[in-house]
Amino acid sequence: MPLNFTLLPALLGLGTGLSLIVAIGAQNAYLLRLGVIAARRIMLTAVLLCALSDAVLITAGTLGVGAVLQRAPVLMEVVRVVGAGFLLIYGGMAAKRAFRPNGETMAPPAEGDGSGIRFGTAIATVAAFTWLNPHAYLDTVVFLGSIASEQAPAARWWWVGGAIFASFLWFAALGFGSRLLRPLFTRPAAWRVLDGVTAAMMIGIAVDLAVAA
Repeated sequence: MPLNFTLLPALLGLGTGLSLIVAIGAQNAYLLRLGVIAARRIMLTAVLLCALSDAVLITAGTLGVGAVLQRAPVLMEVVRVVGAGFLLIYGGMAAKRAFRPNGETMAPPAEGDGSGIRFGTAIATVAAFTWLNPHAYLDTVVFLGSIASEQAPAARWWWVGGAIFASFLWFAALGFGSRLLRPLFTRPAAWRVLDGVTAAMMIGIAVDLAVAA
Protein backbone atom coordinates (compact mmCIF):
# COMPACT_ATOMS: atom_id res chain seq x y z
CA MET A 1 0.00 0.00 0.00
CA PRO A 2 1.39 3.48 -0.88
CA LEU A 3 2.92 5.49 1.95
CA ASN A 4 0.37 8.29 1.52
CA PHE A 5 -2.39 5.82 2.48
CA THR A 6 -0.63 4.54 5.62
CA LEU A 7 1.94 6.66 7.43
CA LEU A 8 0.70 10.08 6.33
CA PRO A 9 -2.94 9.54 7.44
CA ALA A 10 -1.71 8.04 10.72
CA LEU A 11 0.48 11.09 11.40
CA LEU A 12 -2.38 13.43 10.54
CA GLY A 13 -4.66 11.52 12.89
CA LEU A 14 -1.99 11.68 15.61
CA GLY A 15 -1.60 15.44 15.20
CA THR A 16 -5.34 16.08 15.18
CA GLY A 17 -5.88 13.91 18.24
CA LEU A 18 -3.10 15.61 20.20
CA SER A 19 -4.42 19.06 19.26
CA LEU A 20 -7.69 18.21 21.00
CA ILE A 21 -6.53 16.43 24.15
CA VAL A 22 -3.32 18.28 25.08
CA ALA A 23 -5.10 20.75 27.31
CA ILE A 24 -5.70 20.77 31.05
CA GLY A 25 -9.40 20.10 31.30
CA ALA A 26 -11.36 18.39 34.06
CA GLN A 27 -10.23 14.87 33.17
CA ASN A 28 -6.59 15.83 32.72
CA ALA A 29 -6.51 17.83 35.96
CA TYR A 30 -7.77 14.83 37.92
CA LEU A 31 -5.32 12.50 36.20
CA LEU A 32 -2.50 14.88 37.10
CA ARG A 33 -3.52 14.80 40.76
CA LEU A 34 -3.93 11.04 40.66
CA GLY A 35 -0.43 10.61 39.28
CA VAL A 36 0.98 12.36 42.35
CA ILE A 37 -0.96 10.51 45.04
CA ALA A 38 -1.79 7.08 43.61
CA ALA A 39 0.09 3.81 43.35
CA ARG A 40 1.24 2.46 39.97
CA ARG A 41 -1.59 -0.08 39.76
CA ILE A 42 -4.19 2.65 40.09
CA MET A 43 -2.37 4.93 37.68
CA LEU A 44 -1.99 2.24 35.02
CA THR A 45 -5.69 1.37 35.22
CA ALA A 46 -6.69 5.03 35.05
CA VAL A 47 -4.49 5.71 32.03
CA LEU A 48 -5.83 2.65 30.21
CA LEU A 49 -9.42 3.61 31.04
CA CYS A 50 -8.98 7.11 29.63
CA ALA A 51 -7.19 5.94 26.48
CA LEU A 52 -9.50 2.99 25.78
CA SER A 53 -12.55 5.21 26.32
CA ASP A 54 -11.22 7.59 23.69
CA ALA A 55 -10.58 4.64 21.38
CA VAL A 56 -14.18 3.47 21.76
CA LEU A 57 -15.60 6.96 21.20
CA ILE A 58 -13.41 7.73 18.17
CA THR A 59 -14.26 4.37 16.62
CA ALA A 60 -17.95 4.93 17.29
CA GLY A 61 -17.78 8.33 15.64
CA THR A 62 -16.05 6.85 12.59
CA LEU A 63 -18.81 4.25 12.31
CA GLY A 64 -21.46 6.96 12.26
CA VAL A 65 -22.58 7.25 15.86
CA GLY A 66 -21.88 10.98 15.78
CA ALA A 67 -24.80 11.51 13.42
CA VAL A 68 -27.03 9.56 15.81
CA LEU A 69 -25.98 11.74 18.77
CA GLN A 70 -26.73 14.88 16.81
CA ARG A 71 -30.25 13.56 16.27
CA ALA A 72 -30.67 12.74 19.97
CA PRO A 73 -30.41 16.08 21.79
CA VAL A 74 -32.23 14.72 24.85
CA LEU A 75 -29.41 12.22 25.50
CA MET A 76 -26.76 14.91 25.33
CA GLU A 77 -28.90 17.12 27.56
CA VAL A 78 -28.95 14.42 30.25
CA VAL A 79 -25.16 14.05 30.02
CA ARG A 80 -24.76 17.83 30.23
CA VAL A 81 -26.89 18.20 33.37
CA VAL A 82 -25.40 15.20 35.18
CA GLY A 83 -21.88 16.20 34.16
CA ALA A 84 -22.38 19.75 35.40
CA GLY A 85 -23.61 18.46 38.76
CA PHE A 86 -20.66 16.09 39.12
CA LEU A 87 -18.12 18.81 38.27
CA LEU A 88 -19.76 21.24 40.69
CA ILE A 89 -19.54 18.72 43.54
CA TYR A 90 -15.92 17.81 42.77
CA GLY A 91 -15.02 21.49 42.39
CA GLY A 92 -16.52 22.19 45.80
CA MET A 93 -14.47 19.36 47.32
CA ALA A 94 -11.29 20.76 45.75
CA ALA A 95 -12.12 24.24 47.06
CA LYS A 96 -12.59 22.83 50.56
CA ARG A 97 -9.19 21.12 50.36
CA ALA A 98 -7.58 24.36 49.18
CA PHE A 99 -9.02 26.45 52.02
CA ARG A 100 -9.02 23.79 54.75
CA PRO A 101 -6.27 21.29 53.93
CA ASN A 102 -5.68 18.24 56.06
CA GLY A 103 -2.65 16.10 56.62
CA GLU A 104 -3.86 13.22 54.43
CA THR A 105 -3.91 15.34 51.30
CA MET A 106 -0.53 16.91 51.93
CA ALA A 107 1.84 13.97 51.73
CA PRO A 108 2.07 11.78 48.61
CA PRO A 109 2.35 8.06 49.40
CA ALA A 110 5.66 6.26 49.20
CA GLU A 111 6.47 4.37 46.00
CA GLY A 112 4.05 1.51 45.52
CA ASP A 113 1.86 2.60 48.44
CA GLY A 114 -1.82 2.90 47.60
CA SER A 115 -2.81 4.63 50.82
CA GLY A 116 -3.39 7.95 49.10
CA ILE A 117 -6.66 6.89 47.49
CA ARG A 118 -8.79 3.77 47.12
CA PHE A 119 -8.65 1.89 43.81
CA GLY A 120 -12.42 1.83 43.31
CA THR A 121 -12.84 5.50 44.15
CA ALA A 122 -10.09 6.57 41.78
CA ILE A 123 -11.32 4.51 38.83
CA ALA A 124 -14.97 5.48 39.33
CA THR A 125 -13.98 9.14 39.40
CA VAL A 126 -11.90 8.79 36.23
CA ALA A 127 -14.85 7.07 34.54
CA ALA A 128 -17.16 9.91 35.59
CA PHE A 129 -14.79 12.57 34.27
CA THR A 130 -14.57 10.63 31.01
CA TRP A 131 -18.16 9.60 30.32
CA LEU A 132 -20.09 12.48 31.93
CA ASN A 133 -18.30 15.12 29.89
CA PRO A 134 -20.35 16.33 26.89
CA HIS A 135 -17.22 17.87 25.37
CA ALA A 136 -15.68 14.39 25.16
CA TYR A 137 -18.49 13.25 22.89
CA LEU A 138 -18.28 16.38 20.77
CA ASP A 139 -14.49 16.12 20.41
CA THR A 140 -14.22 12.38 19.77
CA VAL A 141 -17.51 11.04 18.43
CA VAL A 142 -18.64 14.09 16.46
CA PHE A 143 -15.48 16.02 15.53
CA LEU A 144 -12.85 13.28 15.14
CA GLY A 145 -15.45 10.85 13.82
CA SER A 146 -16.49 13.33 11.14
CA ILE A 147 -12.92 13.95 10.04
CA ALA A 148 -12.22 10.22 9.94
CA SER A 149 -15.27 9.55 7.79
CA GLU A 150 -14.00 12.10 5.25
CA GLN A 151 -10.75 10.19 4.70
CA ALA A 152 -10.31 7.93 1.70
CA PRO A 153 -11.50 4.39 2.51
CA ALA A 154 -7.97 2.99 2.25
CA ALA A 155 -6.60 5.64 4.62
CA ARG A 156 -9.50 6.01 7.05
CA TRP A 157 -8.53 3.46 9.69
CA TRP A 158 -4.88 4.47 9.55
CA TRP A 159 -6.05 7.98 10.46
CA VAL A 160 -8.21 6.58 13.25
CA GLY A 161 -5.26 4.55 14.52
CA GLY A 162 -3.16 7.70 14.69
CA ALA A 163 -5.86 9.58 16.62
CA ILE A 164 -6.27 6.70 19.06
CA PHE A 165 -2.50 6.44 19.55
CA ALA A 166 -2.49 10.16 20.43
CA SER A 167 -4.78 9.41 23.37
CA PHE A 168 -2.60 6.55 24.63
CA LEU A 169 0.51 8.69 24.24
CA TRP A 170 -0.92 11.72 26.02
CA PHE A 171 -2.57 9.94 28.94
CA ALA A 172 0.51 7.80 29.57
CA ALA A 173 2.75 10.87 29.50
CA LEU A 174 0.45 12.85 31.78
CA GLY A 175 -0.32 10.05 34.22
CA PHE A 176 3.17 8.68 34.68
CA GLY A 177 4.99 11.95 34.03
CA SER A 178 3.10 13.61 36.88
CA ARG A 179 4.86 11.22 39.28
CA LEU A 180 7.98 13.33 38.72
CA LEU A 181 6.18 16.14 40.56
CA ARG A 182 5.98 14.20 43.81
CA PRO A 183 8.93 16.06 45.42
CA LEU A 184 7.16 19.36 44.71
CA PHE A 185 3.98 18.16 46.41
CA THR A 186 5.70 17.45 49.69
CA ARG A 187 5.01 21.15 50.24
CA PRO A 188 1.52 22.00 51.55
CA ALA A 189 1.44 25.21 49.49
CA ALA A 190 1.75 23.23 46.24
CA TRP A 191 -1.36 21.18 47.12
CA ARG A 192 -3.30 24.32 47.97
CA VAL A 193 -2.41 25.90 44.63
CA LEU A 194 -3.31 22.73 42.69
CA ASP A 195 -6.60 22.32 44.54
CA GLY A 196 -7.43 26.00 44.10
CA VAL A 197 -6.81 25.90 40.36
CA THR A 198 -8.72 22.61 40.08
CA ALA A 199 -11.68 24.05 41.97
CA ALA A 200 -11.83 27.13 39.78
CA MET A 201 -11.60 25.01 36.63
CA MET A 202 -14.23 22.46 37.67
CA ILE A 203 -16.72 25.04 38.90
CA GLY A 204 -16.14 27.17 35.79
CA ILE A 205 -16.81 24.24 33.47
CA ALA A 206 -19.84 23.21 35.52
CA VAL A 207 -21.34 26.71 35.26
CA ASP A 208 -20.60 26.79 31.53
CA LEU A 209 -22.40 23.48 31.07
CA ALA A 210 -25.30 24.56 33.27
CA VAL A 211 -26.00 27.71 31.29
CA ALA A 212 -25.36 26.17 27.88
CA ALA A 213 -28.34 26.25 25.60
